[in-house]
Amino acid sequence: MVNADQVLALFEQINRIPRCSGKERQLSDWLCSWAAERGLVHEQDEAGNVLIRVPATEGLTEARVVVLQGHMDMVCEKTPSSSHNFETDPIPVVVDGEWLRAEDTTLGADNGIAIALALAVAESDTPHPALEILVTVDEETGLTGAQKLSSDWLRGTHLLNIDSEDEGVFTVGCAGGRDTILTLRIEREPLPDLFVTREISLSGLQGGHSGVDIHLGRANANVLLARTLIMMRGSGGCKSTVHLVALRGGQAHNAIPRDASAIVAGPPQVIEHLDREIARIQKTFRTEYGSLEPNLQLSLRSAAHPSDMIAETSAKQLLDLLRSLPHGVIRMSSEVPDLVETSTNLATVRVKNDEVQIKTSQRSSYVSRLAEIAGQIKAIGRLAGAETSSESSYPPWEPHMESELLGRAVEAYQAVHGKEPAVEVIHAGLECGVIGAKYPNMQMISFGPTIQNAHSPDERLYLPSLGKTCSFIDALLASYRES
Repeated sequence: MVNADQVLALFEQINRIPRCSGKERQLSDWLCSWAAERGLVHEQDEAGNVLIRVPATEGLTEARVVVLQGHMDMVCEKTPSSSHNFETDPIPVVVDGEWLRAEDTTLGADNGIAIALALAVAESDTPHPALEILVTVDEETGLTGAQKLSSDWLRGTHLLNIDSEDEGVFTVGCAGGRDTILTLRIEREPLPDLFVTREISLSGLQGGHSGVDIHLGRANANVLLARTLIMMRGSGGCKSTVHLVALRGGQAHNAIPRDASAIVAGPPQVIEHLDREIARIQKTFRTEYGSLEPNLQLSLRSAAHPSDMIAETSAKQLLDLLRSLPHGVIRMSSEVPDLVETSTNLATVRVKNDEVQIKTSQRSSYVSRLAEIAGQIKAIGRLAGAETSSESSYPPWEPHMESELLGRAVEAYQAVHGKEPAVEVIHAGLECGVIGAKYPNMQMISFGPTIQNAHSPDERLYLPSLGKTCSFIDALLASYRES
């Protein structure tokens, strides 16, 4: 049987290997080595996706092939004070009561725990049909690995995507998505020698997954920092005398920004009053968000003296653009209660030399509304004089509530745990939509152990749920003996 301790041991090995999105080659090669050491047939495609074929156990050689699927990459987020280097440092796991977490970084259970579960099945004595373990790259930045899959690689017709984060819940449909990029050219001018510089930091926000948590109304650091700069520049004697030097916020397209910072400059007599302004604005934000963002922190500290700053016209243009861009839920579903249908995340802002790049991420259950909200953002960008582009587009996964696989999975879960699982459609993106487009006859469900606060340093895995997931996988795979 699949053992939770064995899964955790494999997960610890995986967490020793760097695997930020786009940098999964070491893990891809490690998976091939793992398969080779066990005499398993395996393939690695040009993108780095890995497919491992596991023979059926006795009595199940005639059953249909089942695909166990997850992704290699993780969202690499850390707290501002963390010195962790995701490109070289292993992620040490910490057992905290009934939870597994990391120290000041994302844990990587999304989706390393899926890989560990699949490998544990292959190593265990649990009865199972022939398996295909499919592990994709670069899921978090736009399902890129899945989009590069060959359409004739898989033989299986039932796919178990182990990338959901609520044990006891089966996902059978998800939103599609795309990223919309705005690039704004800016002018710079020399910074007067007598000007004083300060760094404004907004931190302590909850952040979270832009699909799973977007409806919770959490603050977006990019939005609040832009508001801060606008409020400062428009207050009394500070008007047009606080100049913008640099701006940076957010870490990933699918994470609600937790932190953002800006460098500002101005005459000493203006800068000396900024502490009071920052305290006033922080009070405003804390009043607005109350208990939703209890750790919201707006701070001011000294900064290095650069040679130039953003010209006033460009600064106003940039802040007007940030103020105009939507963020959050655009529309709730009219078909599924409490489901977000369409949303957008103002994800990252980067000022580099003479341009600013703003990345936004849209999701929707409908291709038409996905195109509409992306088009609205492009229109806002064009009105501000920005260049616009799209990337990382993927289709929605339409639910099939009468599929054989779903019925089998529900029966297996009820037999093991004595109750039926919940069945839902979600707003987050899953690779099932992309894989289903390449394999139209593939039946799919998504499930997994309980993971909270994915895509943030508060990510944690509920250990009792891992044991329940192992028991369910055992029962589901053994059920194919009866086919």
